[in-house]
Amino acid sequence: MVKKIKIYKGFKISNVHKNSIILIGNFDGLHSGHQKLFKEAQKYKTKFKLKVGVVTFDPIPKMFFNKKIKNYRISNFDQKIGCFKNFGVDFIINKNFNIQFSKITCHNFIKEILSKKLKAKYIFVSNNFKFGYRREGDVNLLKYYQSICNYNLINPKPLKKNNKIISSTIVRKLLESGYLDKANKFLTRKWTVEGKVEKGRMMGKKIGFPTCNIDMGNYVIAKPGVYAVNAKIIKTKKNYKGIANLGFRPTFNQKKILLEVNLFNFSGNIYNKNLSVEFIKFIRGEKKFKGIDELRSQIKKDLLKVKKIK
Repeated sequence: MVKKIKIYKGFKISNVHKNSIILIGNFDGLHSGHQKLFKEAQKYKTKFKLKVGVVTFDPIPKMFFNKKIKNYRISNFDQKIGCFKNFGVDFIINKNFNIQFSKITCHNFIKEILSKKLKAKYIFVSNNFKFGYRREGDVNLLKYYQSICNYNLINPKPLKKNNKIISSTIVRKLLESGYLDKANKFLTRKWTVEGKVEKGRMMGKKIGFPTCNIDMGNYVIAKPGVYAVNAKIIKTKKNYKGIANLGFRPTFNQKKILLEVNLFNFSGNIYNKNLSVEFIKFIRGEKKFKGIDELRSQIKKDLLKVKKIK
């Protein structure tokens, strides 16, 4: 059984979590590049018998500074917690990123927070980590303060694939371009969206394919189209294979992006229940059909393809 993880909303932490290994970053998606950092931290945890903590931010700073950015996240906070548990993390500091926090200088972030409040022993960051007011702090500044603030900076070489650094940005672009298989490889798991089932216009039911409608919230919008999916009703933990349409439903002039999931071998009412949808394979792009009959015919073809996928 995986032990419970302690979550802090600020930097006032218990003494038991001071003098620990600290990893700092957004860690959106927890892809294989992030995982390399956590695996390295695990070695230090075992060797020095220290606890591992993560400092992460909500909202993601880029979303805070640019309010126009909405659909950006690869994973939500609950999904990140699940991954952190698997990586042996003992505690999380999920800091609310607001105006006041954004004005802390990079020097004060190191001296007052990392050193004085957290008493960090080892600090793990990626090469491109920037912090403090106007992002003036970087890896070189963290290196400079090592001896002054009594910590060791661990800055592993980034993980590369085809000479490109694996990053959350690359994973987002792969999803947006329809390269789901590649995105899933970089994530080392299937990309998954979690959301509450909402009542829609019942169009799916009217044409013979009832669907669960899920608002995409702040999730990145993968390429609009049809996908093979696995879905789980979170509270019951029941799993179902299914087919999903992500998009604007141009045949019905839908203006809001929506995830619609048709669950195989399911009957019942799951409105307001939380659904976890695992994206298995991209089937085809979104298309506007001439009418209901043409759409129904295409859905039957899509279903045949999806049901052949193991």
